[in-house]
Amino acid sequence: MATGRTHRPATRSRGIPEATVARLPLYLRALTALSERSVPTVSSEELAAAAGVNSAKLRKDFSYLGSYGTRGVGYDVEYLVYQISRELGLTQDWPVVIVGIGNLGAALANYGGFASRGFRVAALIDADPAMAGKPVAGIAVQHTDELEHIIESNGVSIGVIATPAGAAQQVCDRLVAAGVTSILNFAPTVLTVPDGVDVRKVDLSIELQILAFHEQRKAGEEGGPESGAAAPADRAVAVGDAAAAAVSGDRKGPDGDVPAVMPA
Repeated sequence: MATGRTHRPATRSRGIPEATVARLPLYLRALTALSERSVPTVSSEELAAAAGVNSAKLRKDFSYLGSYGTRGVGYDVEYLVYQISRELGLTQDWPVVIVGIGNLGAALANYGGFASRGFRVAALIDADPAMAGKPVAGIAVQHTDELEHIIESNGVSIGVIATPAGAAQQVCDRLVAAGVTSILNFAPTVLTVPDGVDVRKVDLSIELQILAFHEQRKAGEEGGPESGAAAPADRAVAVGDAAAAAVSGDRKGPDGDVPAVMPA
C-alpha cells in the first residue's frame, strides 16, 4: 500500500485555488452522506445547500476538477466521491503520528473518522515516561526519544501536535527534521516552519472567542444599547483562555476527561 511519503496530492500542480481546496472536504462529507443513502445523483443546488455554500461557487470549484455534471440530471455521486477523494490524496494510505497524548491527544487517537478518510494513526508519542507503553485506542504510547525512528520506519509525512504550547515548537522542529512535511497543530501557539512544510492550525480558543463575539452582537441587537444584555469585551478573552487551558494545561491522560470538540 502506498504511503504519504512517496505520493503527494496533485492540487497545487493543477492550479486549484486554496479556497477551493478548503471546500473540497465539505463537498466530500456531503457526498459521502448521500452515497450512504444510495442516492445516485445530486443537483448543484442540493449539494451546495448540504455543504453550506452557494451553487455558483460549487460549480466553479468543480470546474477545476473537470467535472461539470449533466444538465437535467446533476452530478454522479459515486464518481464525485472518487474524484474528490483522489484529488485530496485520500485514495491512498496516509500514516499519521500524534504527539502529545493528554486529554486532546487521547481524544484524537480515539476518533474513529481517520481510518474511513484515508488516514492511519501509525504512532502515539508523549514526553512523559509514565505514559510509555500505555495503550490508547489500542495503540501503545511511545516516548518522544523514539520520534525520529518512528517517522522513518513508518514513512510518516503528516504529524499532529497536541502538546502544551511551550513544547510545540521543539516538537515541530523535530518532526520537520525527521522528514514530516505537513503538520496539524492543536497547540495554542504559532509555529515557525521552513518553506515546503504546510501547517494547519486548529485553535479552540480562537473559535470560542469568535462565537463569543457573535453572541455579544446578537445580545446587543436583541436588547438594544441600553439593555445591558451584551457581554463585556473581556468575556470573550476569558472564554478563550479557558479553552486554551483545557487544551494545553491539564494532562489527565487517556482516562481523564476529553474535550467535546472533535473533527467533523
